[in-house]
Amino acid sequence: MKTVRDVTFYFLLVLCSLVLLGCGKKADEDKPLSEVRTEAEQMSVEKLRSMAMKYKEAIVAKSGELEKVMGELKDIPIAEKLGTEAKELTTEIENLSKSVSALKERFEVYYQKLKDKGGDLSGLEI
Repeated sequence: MKTVRDVTFYFLLVLCSLVLLGCGKKADEDKPLSEVRTEAEQMSVEKLRSMAMKYKEAIVAKSGELEKVMGELKDIPIAEKLGTEAKELTTEIENLSKSVSALKERFEVYYQKLKDKGGDLSGLEI
């Protein structure tokens, strides 16, 4: 049962990664904020909206992964909370949380610039 759950989890993780990688210019959580700000200054309203949407989709996907891993950690019996599986899940939760935060910072740059230029903000709420 545990093996099937692990295989399913990793399969979904790979699938989500492929979906995110398949979209042209992707949401890059590692891109320096200064670079994101500079690029956003030069973008058209359409491009800003497109980038904000890509970041929103990445945030939603990572948040879903985060919720799933948190659920897995919650399902571990109290007696096993200090075991390796729980520690691995805790590390994964920390990494996903950092990733979501980084994506949100970058999303906010595009969102604010789009707002400043009077672009359509509908559907960009997180």
